[in-house]
Amino acid sequence: MNTHSFRMPARRFTATAAATVLAAGPVVLAGAGSAHATGAQGRASAVVLRTGLDVSLLNKTLNVPLAVSLNEVQAPRSAESTALTARLDGVAGGRPFSVLRADAATAKATVSPTKAEASTNLAHARVHVPGLPLLSLVEISQVTSTATCEAGRKPVASTNVLGAVTVLGKKVTVTAGGPTEVKVPGVGEVRIDFSKAQTSSRTAAASALVLKVSINPLRLNVAEVEGTLTLAGVSCEAPAAPVPESGGAAPVSEVTPQGAAAQAPTPAKVKAEGLAETGGSSATPYAVGAGVVLLAAGAGAIALGRRRARP
Repeated sequence: MNTHSFRMPARRFTATAAATVLAAGPVVLAGAGSAHATGAQGRASAVVLRTGLDVSLLNKTLNVPLAVSLNEVQAPRSAESTALTARLDGVAGGRPFSVLRADAATAKATVSPTKAEASTNLAHARVHVPGLPLLSLVEISQVTSTATCEAGRKPVASTNVLGAVTVLGKKVTVTAGGPTEVKVPGVGEVRIDFSKAQTSSRTAAASALVLKVSINPLRLNVAEVEGTLTLAGVSCEAPAAPVPESGGAAPVSEVTPQGAAAQAPTPAKVKAEGLAETGGSSATPYAVGAGVVLLAAGAGAIALGRRRARP
């Protein structure tokens, strides 16, 4: 019974020690520095014209939304249409009417692994609303807008208005300092904001012109036109920047302080230095550990044999 009870702990010790040595290998080898992306994709969008207007008919029995857009694209796309028409029941006998006409109207949006960009260009354009077939709501020479969102950099957005801007037949000067209001008796009023731009750590958005419209034309069975109209709108969101993974701990080298007395090498150091000189690789510590385990198991077996051989 005593011999049996001795063998079981010896076998368990040997198996446990060997498992510990093998399991330690991956832990020691892990930690090489690398970079990876989080998988978040960038986004970009652009639109030449977008309307959000409510049209009230003259008899006040029906409100008809006018929600249309020209060249509204999302990455990766582009468009170059120069005209936009709409059709509303009860307005102009149900016939289509022109909302926008321009010599040039382009919108582009692109996304790469490191950057998202959007841009618009609108030149020599006239915008109309229901009830004012002969008078333009706004006329512009040229407006442009751009937005760039690059991974790891601050996003930027900008707009530019070139040439004259005419609102309800009146030439106006628009500035970034504040809104411009235009009132025409018997027609209505328009409040126009120039260059509305917003940025955050990863996003950017801009609109060259934003018009808040309140029109009372009393023509073509239209009583009121209320809402907003946006020209040259862009937005983007940057792709996620690569995130470096934390590397393994750097090996600590032994440094002898200057002026310290030199110490005789210990047997363990001599043995390690001898292995290094004979070409020991990074797997040498694991081979040594396995050898120690086997040596311990052999010593236990020899001791067990001697006890059994005694009378």
